Amino acid sequence: MSTADRTPLPIEPSVLIRQTERLAADLPGLVETVYARAADALAAAGGGPWSRVCLVGDGDSYHAGCAAETAFETLAGLPCEPQPAQRFLGYHLDVVPEGPRDTLVVAVSSSGRTERVLQAVERARARGITTVAVTGRPASPLARAADAHIDVSLTDLERSPGIRTYQASLLGLLLLAVRLGTERHGEDRSRGLRAELTALAEPLAATAQALKEPCVELGRALSDAPVIAVAGTGPGEGTAQYAAAKLVEGAGVMACGRDLEEWWHVERFAAPLDMPLVVLAPPGRAQERAADLAIRAAALGRRVAVVAPAGDALRFGPDVTVLPVRGETREPFSPLLYHVFAGHLAFGLAQNLGRRPFQGHRPTGPALV
Repeated sequence: MSTADRTPLPIEPSVLIRQTERLAADLPGLVETVYARAADALAAAGGGPWSRVCLVGDGDSYHAGCAAETAFETLAGLPCEPQPAQRFLGYHLDVVPEGPRDTLVVAVSSSGRTERVLQAVERARARGITTVAVTGRPASPLARAADAHIDVSLTDLERSPGIRTYQASLLGLLLLAVRLGTERHGEDRSRGLRAELTALAEPLAATAQALKEPCVELGRALSDAPVIAVAGTGPGEGTAQYAAAKLVEGAGVMACGRDLEEWWHVERFAAPLDMPLVVLAPPGRAQERAADLAIRAAALGRRVAVVAPAGDALRFGPDVTVLPVRGETREPFSPLLYHVFAGHLAFGLAQNLGRRPFQGHRPTGPALV
């Protein structure tokens, strides 16, 4: 067989829609199963207690960690620090106290083969630090290398920018946070939190449906943009980073995910003045600031879209495009609803630009090197 015969067929943009529309169906079957696996993994890793958590990953896995940080700090009551794997290896690992009872290192990789994440686990264990892997491949090198692993695998996967796999990794982290909080808050609270997560399936399906048409239309409107910024804060900052990654991977559009206030402090001065900005404004501690920033950015001439509860649409006025989210949840769980727009928007951009995910429309593009 020639090399050309072994080259995978390009991925079509429609996969972004299919993956997004599967999110709601995936969720209910994962919650109790993954929670039980998280409990088993913590027991196998020694049971704690730990004084802090470090979440390590690259790409979507790092973004999931950033989105889950608030859950560990508010639901489990543990200081939490998300780290890209290279930064953890080069700059953080050596200052983590040795021994199994101080820091729990949670390494995330859907494939279980991300090189730097695997190295992070190996080096942490060599220093006596407890490690737990969150992975969609329970027989992977990462699962074998960690003290224990949490299986977040899915069925019927297809080649795609990570959308279903991102939700599975994020859910695994949220459920791990819930489990770590059980000792402090009791099983009744844990049971209630899991019920909240399961109940998100209905608003998740409604949100995916409500966002499809406006996101595809927004993709058409923004297809001339040289760069798109996505801004959020708290758990929304991780969601913003993830969403920007989907625009890059899915449509080849340069995008960046930023903290709300950092965007206002720096990027609002960038040209061109109509550069698009997508603002995440879920209910929570920063919602008022997010809404105010969106309105003020539009007044500066930016093309602004805001991902916000459907009932908030009238507050933004005609100069801001509202991408409606159906249903509400507590702020630590909000990333499960507020990342849904990303696949639809990436599809709209790719369709209008004539592109395929991972530069598959270019025979010499990065995906084939």
